[in-house]
Amino acid sequence: MTSATAHEDRFRRIYAGNFEQLLAYALRRVDQPADAADVVAETFLVAWRRHREIPDGAEARLWLYGVARRVLSNHLRGGVRRERLGVRLRQRLSAAVTPDPSSEVSDRLTVRAALARLGDLDREVLMLTAWEGLEPREAAAVLEVSPAVVRTRLSRARARLREFVGDDPGPPGHVFDVLATPVPKEGR
Repeated sequence: MTSATAHEDRFRRIYAGNFEQLLAYALRRVDQPADAADVVAETFLVAWRRHREIPDGAEARLWLYGVARRVLSNHLRGGVRRERLGVRLRQRLSAAVTPDPSSEVSDRLTVRAALARLGDLDREVLMLTAWEGLEPREAAAVLEVSPAVVRTRLSRARARLREFVGDDPGPPGHVFDVLATPVPKEGR
């Protein structure tokens, strides 16, 4: 038996003998079962990478608990950071987004429906330039096409969007003013 095979066999035994206990350990310490699965997966990933450090016998379980404890600690700290970031982002969004009059919402929904009728590349070109404020050469870099393709697609997409929205899209440029303010997707 080669040393690689012996290593794999030992790891399989350690995994099989400790998986359920480590999963129970993690489940008791997190809110979501998926988080517990992540903690256990990360624990065994560390064990695989540091297999030479795993003690023999019953001490292996204690070593794994120690690794799981550190992984869990990192996971919980990451959750706190994500939550703080989420709070800051929600504060910035609520300050930046003002309620729209219902006619503007209706206009935006009409534009959103018209956008859905465009081809994928035409829609993406239009959205990158209108929503993200990218120049055609920048959109070309994002889409990995030539700037000439973007300019052609942009011209065609604008014309088709005006066609889909109707003959009276409001004041000149209104369709693109409406387009510049994203509509939240349904269900969000």
